[in-house]
Amino acid sequence: MKGERSRHTVVVVPPAIERVGKAWEFIDSRAVVICADYEQAALWADAAPPEYRAHAVTGLARTTALLKEGRVGLLAGASADLAALVTRAALKLESIETVVIAWPESFATELDALLAEAPTARRLILSWNPPALSEFLERHARRADVVGDLPLDPDGKPLGPVGSARYMVVATHRRTAALREALDTLRALRPYVWHGGEVTPPPDADVVIAAVLPSREDMERLVAIGVKTVVLAFAAQIPYLRSIAALTPLPPSSAADRAQDRAAALRALITERLARGDVDAELAMLAPLFEEQDPALVAGALLAIGRESAVVSDKPADVTSGGGAAWVKLFVTVGTKDRASAKDLVGALIKEAGLQKGQIGKIDVRETFSLVDVAPAVVEQAVRRLTGVAIRGRRVAARPDRG
Repeated sequence: MKGERSRHTVVVVPPAIERVGKAWEFIDSRAVVICADYEQAALWADAAPPEYRAHAVTGLARTTALLKEGRVGLLAGASADLAALVTRAALKLESIETVVIAWPESFATELDALLAEAPTARRLILSWNPPALSEFLERHARRADVVGDLPLDPDGKPLGPVGSARYMVVATHRRTAALREALDTLRALRPYVWHGGEVTPPPDADVVIAAVLPSREDMERLVAIGVKTVVLAFAAQIPYLRSIAALTPLPPSSAADRAQDRAAALRALITERLARGDVDAELAMLAPLFEEQDPALVAGALLAIGRESAVVSDKPADVTSGGGAAWVKLFVTVGTKDRASAKDLVGALIKEAGLQKGQIGKIDVRETFSLVDVAPAVVEQAVRRLTGVAIRGRRVAARPDRG
């Protein structure tokens, strides 16, 4: 441990690993970092000091073996993956001194069961909007010290956007390719690419590309240049970005060209849905696909799946019931070791998650976990409402199965 500190601490910082800075002073070499997804976990492992022996949970089997051999210092992973390691008895959170919760604004509701396994651990919470986490902080970091400036004006009201910008959702390994796509789409002749630090554009810049996540102050300087501004961001960073700028998506030019045959009515429907907002959970769920595929092509595939389902049957009941191959498999962290049965899972899904019986398919209960088929339309609802529910006395976590 590094000097005297309060038991729980909230550090106000934009949701980017490169901006953690002095927060590393609060993080010891045996901490567990809970983050939005496995891509963020990998970035944490890369950014940690070498002596921390940091490891990202990108594969449960390998991580389990490394933990059992004592080869891991700092461990970073998504909440569902860490919960699975707890279920396997590979991760013992009750012995952890520090739990770092990295920007839980988008996944705070998933953490109750996991944090219950570490009741005595000190909480270090990195947050870009602590006021939005008031209930979560009351449950898990009561009376925590707050380090940094809250995003509030002198009257205590939330700060608004500083200007307008476009954005592209990119994965780590596609950042260079995404930068080229943005330049092609905008037909930029004299671009200014900002990689952090001081904002020093040339006088004749026609496009500004933020290759790293800007702070509110950085964004204000970037939009003040007076030309088109584009930010490359991870899916989990979009809610923060939306709080500092009025956003418009920038589709890659090649994918946009291939999508020209979309019907005008469908485009209008999608535009209307985007204007309503509230698609952050869907973006987080699709983030692993964005790592492998062009985001616009992923959207096209989802539309194709929806169109195929409509052709198969005109009856809405066929879609919601998940007949045929329409099921989505959920991974639930309870099994025969906990004396759980298929009947227990059905009861929890109906009574706690609000599913109908026809929306639940095959249930495979194994020793330490269960696999449950549910209708695609209720996957998000099942994950959100089932996580934290007690089944046979054990609070469970649920997520889409990754095979």
